[in-house]
Amino acid sequence: MSIPSAIVIGAGIVGLATARALAMRGYEVTVFERYERAVGASIRNFGMVWPIGQPTGPLFERAMLSRSIWKQTCVDAGIWHDEVGSLHVAYHDDELEVMEQYANINESLRDCALLTPQQALQKSPGVNPDGLKGALWSGTEMIVEARAAIGNIAQYLTDKYDVKFYWNTAISHVEQSTVLSGTRSWQADEIFICSGVEFETLYPQLFAGFDITKCKLQMMRLAAQPGDWRIGPALCGSLSMIHYPGFQSAAALPALRKRYEAQYAEELKWGIHVMACQNHTGELTVGDSHEYGLVHDPFDKDFINQMILKYLQTFTRLKDSRVIQTWNGTYAKMTTGQTELVMEPEPGVTIINGLGGNGMTLSFGLCEQIIAAKFD
Repeated sequence: MSIPSAIVIGAGIVGLATARALAMRGYEVTVFERYERAVGASIRNFGMVWPIGQPTGPLFERAMLSRSIWKQTCVDAGIWHDEVGSLHVAYHDDELEVMEQYANINESLRDCALLTPQQALQKSPGVNPDGLKGALWSGTEMIVEARAAIGNIAQYLTDKYDVKFYWNTAISHVEQSTVLSGTRSWQADEIFICSGVEFETLYPQLFAGFDITKCKLQMMRLAAQPGDWRIGPALCGSLSMIHYPGFQSAAALPALRKRYEAQYAEELKWGIHVMACQNHTGELTVGDSHEYGLVHDPFDKDFINQMILKYLQTFTRLKDSRVIQTWNGTYAKMTTGQTELVMEPEPGVTIINGLGGNGMTLSFGLCEQIIAAKFD
């Protein structure tokens, strides 16, 4: 009996998650990536595996499945990861009310709790104590250093499962069981297209009919904190609660959103909510903003970075706030509220795209579920 084969197009987190799920099931997997390494959204993010952002139910369960795969992969491959959890901090009564409602609804379903100011400060010395009213603790969040982890996973798949990677190889055409790059071609039993924002290249006529767009995010990295000082959990300002659907179960959220629309109109115009997490070297990743459209200005807007840093100061007290890097990333996102785009344009070809900002959190779980449903 011949070994089944599969081709995966794209070596970002969705492509790697697909390759892993196939390789574990005995497939001979080949991955094609147009660049010499993954350089897109998968390495330009916080490195947060973020179950708290997902609504309770199937998406939260998928996020937790992803987390378990992330953890096992990191352990097996020797990839740095930190199961630090997260803190959303409150400085107004309406923020605390949303957190309290969230905790009451979810305390039996998730590892979460409402903390007093003293408990929050014990969790993180990086929280601003002035006017602190409390915080929402969640124990499910995990941090990786995305810049290194994505490449490390590719190497791990090569070493453990003999997954073959063709770097600097842009696939320009797919037809049935064949993929082409210029005059070269390869064949496989199954083809998976995980091309992220570069969705115009393959099956462009299909993507033109979908409600899919691109989102540009601006982010920054702050200096390594002195003396090995660490913030502990990932820290989030309360603006994040109106960004993530996981908080929509709180009845007080619409009123909070209305206040924010008046108080933070400019921040919301640019899709700003602010989070900070720390890597293994002590550096902090901070962001972010959200601009939507099929084409984006390649240049960063300094006023956006300044708004992010100004809001960061309202809920953190850091040892060193120097900005050492700025960048932007772009991801593909569905505009109709869908969490992903999965379709088969022809037999043996599957497209997986449109995860938006949930790629690090959901990809491992989603691709495991897709491959299990398809082949198990």
